[in-house]
Amino acid sequence: MATTSKPAPVLFRPAPRLVRHLLLIAFGLFMLYPLLWMVSSSVKPEELIFREPGLVPGEVTAENYSRGWDALKHSFGYYLWNSALITGLAVVGNLVACSLAAYAFARLDFPLKKVWFAVMLGSIMLPHHVTVVPQYIMFAKFDWINTIWPIVVPKFLATDAFFIFLMVQFIRTLPRELDEAAAIDGAGHWRTFVQVILPLCVPALATTAIFTFIWTWNDFFTQNLYLTDSDNLTVPVALRHFMDSSGDSSWGPLFAMSIVSLGPIFGFFLAGQKYLVRGMATTGFK
Repeated sequence: MATTSKPAPVLFRPAPRLVRHLLLIAFGLFMLYPLLWMVSSSVKPEELIFREPGLVPGEVTAENYSRGWDALKHSFGYYLWNSALITGLAVVGNLVACSLAAYAFARLDFPLKKVWFAVMLGSIMLPHHVTVVPQYIMFAKFDWINTIWPIVVPKFLATDAFFIFLMVQFIRTLPRELDEAAAIDGAGHWRTFVQVILPLCVPALATTAIFTFIWTWNDFFTQNLYLTDSDNLTVPVALRHFMDSSGDSSWGPLFAMSIVSLGPIFGFFLAGQKYLVRGMATTGFK
């Protein structure tokens, strides 16, 4: 009686997976190299930063942090507070204004709704630098130059169309039966928005908050344009003051304070990353 031969068992299958993981680790280290080099340089004596450019410091010192903290007119904590104030107001403004605008586009009926929605989407494709000059002239007439208002007030007027579109798409996935049930209970649009829609939009709101925080905290162009007084400088503009066009730059304190300025970003991102993943990976709720 003929017997069929069975294939020999594979003794080592995970080789392709191991290769993929090693490649991902190598690519991740390659992407992180500038950050790791900056961390290493921040604890090196300033004269060794470019003389010994390796990742492992031959000599470790905390002098760059102490010098950088008090190198400018105010302590670096002062500029951290300025950035925190502006960024916090920007986050609140985007959450309030963009969620209201998104609810209107997703749930309400009003004249020329599709036209205004198309105009809103079209503003996403408009380069930011095209509007710089007219905005600067307008804010100058308001006497808002060298104040935080040109940076903060537009956030409360729903000017970030990307976040409006993000929330519109999220709200559209929520069943309209929820609105109808709320209407049967006597809820108007405001109560429906606050008590029904808004709690279900936590992932989209978290995504908006995280990206608004990162973009506003790192925004050098706008803050450098409107905040010229040394008492109003934010972190990105203050870091620029460590560099001298003549070449005599304080590299050690610059790298040290750059690491300090990354702390709030990492902290805010880690605190909301689970909501960010839900907001980007889901289209509704189960």
